[in-house]
Amino acid sequence: MRLTMLKSKIHRARVTATNLNYEGSLSLDKELMKIADILPYEQIEVVNLNSGARFTTYAIEGGKGEVCLNGAAARLAKKGDTVIIMTYAQFDETELGSFIPTIVHVNKDNSILAAGPARETGGLYAL
Repeated sequence: MRLTMLKSKIHRARVTATNLNYEGSLSLDKELMKIADILPYEQIEVVNLNSGARFTTYAIEGGKGEVCLNGAAARLAKKGDTVIIMTYAQFDETELGSFIPTIVHVNKDNSILAAGPARETGGLYAL
C-alpha cells in the first residue's frame, strides 16, 4: 500500500506580495526551496493562518525572501499574511521506517531560523 506523507514544510512564512495578473503559482525564495527540498513546478499546498484558506498550486523560483501568490491564488491571501507551505510524497509502508520530513522555520522576513529533519518532541519540532 502507498501512503501519502508530508515531505517538507516551510513553517510560518510571510506573504510578501500578491500578483493577480500572473498565470498562477507561488513565487518562493530560491534558497528556501532548496533547503525545503521543493523543486520548481512541484505541487505545493498552502495554508493561510490569517484566513484559514487552504489551496494547492505549484512553486516557482522567486527572489530573496519572496513569498508571492500569483494568479487566482492571489485572492486567497494578503501581503503580510502568515502561511504554511507543504509538499507531500508517496511512500510504500516499507519505506516509512527511515522516512522523516524536512521542516524549515522562518522569521518575519522569511529568513531561515532552523531547518532539518522533523522530530516531534512535546508538540514542537526540535531540529
